[in-house]
Amino acid sequence: MMLVLVAAGSVFFPGLFLLTKKSLKQLMGWNDGEAAVVSTRLVSSVQAVMASSAGFIITSSCRDVIEDRHWLTDAYILFATPYFAYDIYAMFLCYRHKMQVKGHEEAELRGGSNLVSDYLRQELLMVLHHVFMVTFCFPASLLWRQGKGDYFQGILFLAELSTPSVSLGKVLIQYKQQHTLLHKVNGVVMMFTFFCFRVLLFPYLYYAYSRYSSLPLLAVPLVAPWQCNLGAALLWPLQLYWFALICRGAFRLFTQRSNKGHDSSSTNQTGRH
Repeated sequence: MMLVLVAAGSVFFPGLFLLTKKSLKQLMGWNDGEAAVVSTRLVSSVQAVMASSAGFIITSSCRDVIEDRHWLTDAYILFATPYFAYDIYAMFLCYRHKMQVKGHEEAELRGGSNLVSDYLRQELLMVLHHVFMVTFCFPASLLWRQGKGDYFQGILFLAELSTPSVSLGKVLIQYKQQHTLLHKVNGVVMMFTFFCFRVLLFPYLYYAYSRYSSLPLLAVPLVAPWQCNLGAALLWPLQLYWFALICRGAFRLFTQRSNKGHDSSSTNQTGRH
């Protein structure tokens, strides 16, 4: 059964990507790169909806945060793990298309290995995040926790609630739609969901266990399994860093619009004089 679920995930995510890319090329008349970018974001959003749905079902079913079990926990871990391996390649296709759009065709001419190394430098944190999810979080979630804490695993699944808005934001930026109302609304949703379900997620995990065990919050890391502490120590700073980038982008966009409005107002006043 374990191999069946892993095989299903290995077929589902790349298969959905290829099907979506082919459909977009036929229906929209897009080239291979444009279709790959949107298909990658769509697959990420589908995975996010599936993961967060699983997380909601698991967390709402587990009354005892340590002992209660739900069959969907291990099943979705097995099914979703191949997604992270697939996504590394899908992100590379997006990067290659971005370089082509920017007029960097010479990157192709320098050779595939150089393009890959450029991609790894540009997307190093995301690639390391995905590798860590497969090599550490997969065995930690499936084997090392020994059937304990399905509730906490469900909470971790809920982190994916921010992914659809992040994916939509990247597509809108790719097609220069930053001026639209959709981009503004999506930006607010993205900041809210990312802060609640990624930035606050790890402190909440420790808080929930402190309530369960009647321990002071600061004492929880001293009794928590080392795998939990290591995972939190490596993943939470990434979430803080990415949230800071989101806030910086929002601030930059806001100040640009304010400056444009100020310049427009100054021009009108000058015209009156």
